[in-house]
Amino acid sequence: MQIALYQPDIPQNTGTILRLCACLGVAAHIIEPAGFPVSDRLFRRAGMDYLDRVTWLRHDSWAAFDAWRAESGHRLLLFTTKGATSYLDFAYRPNDILLFGRESAGVPEAVSEAADARLLIPLQPGLRSLNVAMAAAMAIGEVLRQTRHGAGAES
Repeated sequence: MQIALYQPDIPQNTGTILRLCACLGVAAHIIEPAGFPVSDRLFRRAGMDYLDRVTWLRHDSWAAFDAWRAESGHRLLLFTTKGATSYLDFAYRPNDILLFGRESAGVPEAVSEAADARLLIPLQPGLRSLNVAMAAAMAIGEVLRQTRHGAGAES
């Protein structure tokens, strides 16, 4: 499993997600342009010294990332408030890439259409969304629960 962040806006969220990835042994991808430089103080503070312990790649654009993904054969799973399938009802594979959009705008339609699945974290009626770092933690937890115990199956 890997995490991909589409043009992240908030350095603290990105740093927190990379720290999570380091702790759980999950590779990460940042799809540029990000809304901050990787030298940003808040990004470094949130990621702490874990940034040196995570495997992460930066992709210059969506097209570059999508070409890399197509060549490597990974399934792309978009987490979106517009998803139709609950993330809890989906069968994950160990080599899936979990994609999270910009905090301010999600992903454009073309990116959504490129995803192999669009997954939703069910929320209480009237509430819009979770913090992206919280959503990533929930998603990673479910994928690890399924795939590290042999329960991950083709969906």
